[in-house]
Amino acid sequence: MIIKENYEKIEERIQKACQRSGRKREEVILLAASKTQPVEKILQAYQCGIRYFGENRVQEGIEKIGVLKEYKDIHWHLIGGLQTNKVKYAVKYFEMIHSVDREDLVDELEKRASKINKVQEGLIEVNFGEESKFGVKEEDLKKLFEYILTKKHIKILGLMAIPPYFENLEDVRPFFRKLRQLKEELEKEFNLQLPHLSMGMSHDFEVAIEEGSTIVRIGTALFGERK
Repeated sequence: MIIKENYEKIEERIQKACQRSGRKREEVILLAASKTQPVEKILQAYQCGIRYFGENRVQEGIEKIGVLKEYKDIHWHLIGGLQTNKVKYAVKYFEMIHSVDREDLVDELEKRASKINKVQEGLIEVNFGEESKFGVKEEDLKKLFEYILTKKHIKILGLMAIPPYFENLEDVRPFFRKLRQLKEELEKEFNLQLPHLSMGMSHDFEVAIEEGSTIVRIGTALFGERK
């Protein structure tokens, strides 16, 4: 069972990264990025003890949530970019949305969450200058955060980012460090706690943990290459 073997290797690497950075293992959530993966593989990951799963597309996620609805202890997160016309489905099915990044999306989240009397948990996605990716620009982060604070049905728990890909992992470290600093600046300025930093994927999650990540989104290293 390849997923079990992969999981054990990932788990060992997470534990070592936590030890190197003086952190406790329970401070880091292993979120299985299950985009395009069949339900059978998700169940294999579940049997390994994984309880957090991240989907990129709302519709695909809803289908899997429906099939796996008896597994009440699964936490479903939406980790892909979110279009406003999909928000009403996202707030119904997903516990946390990692990709809050603009005011019109915030407005729609507020409207849809209020209709079902839900406080939607989310993370603000920060874009470090890559046009092809989602996310609010660093310089606009504070303004967006202030805007969200005026809403009653959205609770921001931290920040998320997908930094550029580097072969040399030390080249990505400054991006993770920067995201942590941005979170700490918001905490200080607004006198609140933001418990989460969603950063680090299959290629670079150990560096992300060393820099303070609380959620690592791991797909390929767990499930194998996507077909």
